[in-house]
Amino acid sequence: MAESDKRKASDLFIECLEREGVEYIFGVPGEENLDFLDSLSRSRQIKLILTRHEQGAGFMAATYGRHTGKTGVCLSTLGPGATNFVTAAAYATLGGMPMLMITGQKPIKKSKQGRFQILDVVLMMQPITKYAHQIASSDNIPSRVREACRIAEEEKPGATHIELPEDIADEHTESRPVPRSIVRRPTADVKSIAQAVEALEKSRRPVLVIGAGANRKMTSKMLGEFVEKTGIPFLTTQLGKGVIDERHPRFLGCAALSSGDFVHRAIDDADCIVNIGHDVIEKPPFFMTNDGTRDDRTVIHISTKTAEVDPVYFPHIEVIGDIANAMWQLKEALTPSPRWNFEAMLRYRRAEVEHTARLAADERFPIFPPHVVSQVRDALPDDAIICLDNGIYKIWFARGYSARGRNTVLLDNALATMGAGLPSAMASAMVYPDRKVFAVCGDGGFMMNSQELETAVRLGLDLTVLILNDNAYGMIRWKQANMGFADFGLSYGNPDFVKYAESYGASGHRVESAAHLRELLAQCRDTPGVHVIDCPVDYSENDRILNTEIKDLSRAL
Repeated sequence: MAESDKRKASDLFIECLEREGVEYIFGVPGEENLDFLDSLSRSRQIKLILTRHEQGAGFMAATYGRHTGKTGVCLSTLGPGATNFVTAAAYATLGGMPMLMITGQKPIKKSKQGRFQILDVVLMMQPITKYAHQIASSDNIPSRVREACRIAEEEKPGATHIELPEDIADEHTESRPVPRSIVRRPTADVKSIAQAVEALEKSRRPVLVIGAGANRKMTSKMLGEFVEKTGIPFLTTQLGKGVIDERHPRFLGCAALSSGDFVHRAIDDADCIVNIGHDVIEKPPFFMTNDGTRDDRTVIHISTKTAEVDPVYFPHIEVIGDIANAMWQLKEALTPSPRWNFEAMLRYRRAEVEHTARLAADERFPIFPPHVVSQVRDALPDDAIICLDNGIYKIWFARGYSARGRNTVLLDNALATMGAGLPSAMASAMVYPDRKVFAVCGDGGFMMNSQELETAVRLGLDLTVLILNDNAYGMIRWKQANMGFADFGLSYGNPDFVKYAESYGASGHRVESAAHLRELLAQCRDTPGVHVIDCPVDYSENDRILNTEIKDLSRAL
């Protein structure tokens, strides 16, 4: 091949990403990315989303992957830029979101800068990604990009990493992009389906538990059809919220607490638990026992991978393969039994709904968390997306917010990191510009990536950030009180969030009463642009309600 037929390595890298269907690259470029950046400037398909911090870029790329199932891509320089990706990498890997991180590096064949800024980034990324690789030859770019995206997207999705050194980016090569293959996931074995059907038909009180791995497009459809045919009640983990519309009469609730909630009483009543898409990164929705005490429940594990056994989870039957197909096979083979009786389970759900409604009616000021949840739900259309940061309010929203579609409630019950709420909402608004998007953040989590307000305004996004303000790290403060420790080390001051929002060009609002909250939610929903609502919140009864009242009421039923 003539020299004129060769292409620059960074041009080839961009062409490979285009072949993968990449739309956006989120990031903060550095000196070591300039060849890559120059090549990206000529792409007609991929848009650079310049962020104010690499962590925000990583959270945005991961959320893009969560919504689309395609690899979200983010970019940073070497050294500190790469280390700022670490939290986002863990967020994507634990949370099952396909993401590719591209980091720069000094020249590897000849360098005059000693060890300045040099870290072994690939070695650093290996424990928290599915794949990490340094490009040492431009000829390998096509296969490594294809491999990184393939691994990021296959079950369980997660983060991958490619390091592109300066001198490799400037090479010329005759290599060409590798085409994507057509892949069908393996289907469950017929005999395992038969075993599961037999267990269900013998049971009297079966229940479905929908976990993180079931939060996929076709799985949602097939699970809905399965419930409609069989009438078997279902509950979700936090990461399974919305897989089936939670207004369904067979919905039993979300296992947001570890134990003792109304939904746990419903699980205790079951004699056959179908655990769909279970992932041990989440807190267990139920506990199996192997200590000599009686536990005669049959547990059926349905997932793309065999169960990861731990002291509280060791299922009896495993159905391994594509989850959507497995649920279709079960639906076709299963005959609903006249012996099934779900009245006790549904009674627990009715009690929870009544209890939640009483709490939500409390219009005190500062705002009571269940009332916040109720007002946000009432203000938003069915297809709206709420993106939760991490804090005690996450439990209130997981329990009380009715999710009406998959990925309409984005929360992190895997790494459970703070700082992801705003970037996650920004990516959601980009993927779904015609849908209403709200970020719900604690004051602590919001401030960790609040600088991305400038990015949101610059991009012309439509979204609202609801800041639940208690001037403290509220969840840790709750745990501190629950453990009998003195209130110490968890309170701080905040900026004036209204002025802070306005300084970035966003619209700032401050809640002055429960009625005013309702007005502001509607106003921000109906007014284009970036809005920030400062909402004082009263967490004083978290411990009494979550640790005592709920458990006492559910136990009494």
